[in-house]
Amino acid sequence: MRQFLVVAHDAPASADFPLDALASEAGRMDLLARALNAALLQSHGIREDTRVHLVIDGVTVSVDGATVRNLHPDERSIAALLRSALKAREDAIGHQPAEPSPGLKVYRMDLEATLDRLAREGPIVQLHEDGDPAVEVSVPVDPVFVLSDHRDFTDEEVDLIAERADARVRLGPRPLHADHAISVAHNWLDTNGYTQY
Repeated sequence: MRQFLVVAHDAPASADFPLDALASEAGRMDLLARALNAALLQSHGIREDTRVHLVIDGVTVSVDGATVRNLHPDERSIAALLRSALKAREDAIGHQPAEPSPGLKVYRMDLEATLDRLAREGPIVQLHEDGDPAVEVSVPVDPVFVLSDHRDFTDEEVDLIAERADARVRLGPRPLHADHAISVAHNWLDTNGYTQY
């Protein structure tokens, strides 16, 4: 299993956003849709060994590649899936998730609680431009990759992640968009550290 945790900084935790203006009027929900696309979709299929967790203003939306339904590659339909998840957030009780559709869960959990939950499932690996080069790091088993959207982590987020991270990894010599970093991380794992093609 591989997991990706993406921290959103501008996206609303409300389902009240337009599907026709994801980049301008939806708090950059387009970036979260791209991250989901990169993490879960591959040519002619879905990565069933992958889960994605989007932390959006105190709410975590989790999508499981093995069980999700109606996940299509365009940003608008992915955003519609996220909107249906956010509509169900009031049904989540404590840390018990709401499940609006197969493979989709919504937790009333912030970054700290989500990190603590996921740390029990695998090593926390922060993807960051100041991390150790991926080619010098042992490929982790069942990693939970943590990355930010288009904004830097806040000081509080930096501290939370630093306390829990087992590694901090850089995927290349230049900073990457979150969705591109996810694709490169998949390739790193798929090739056992760029050694098997």
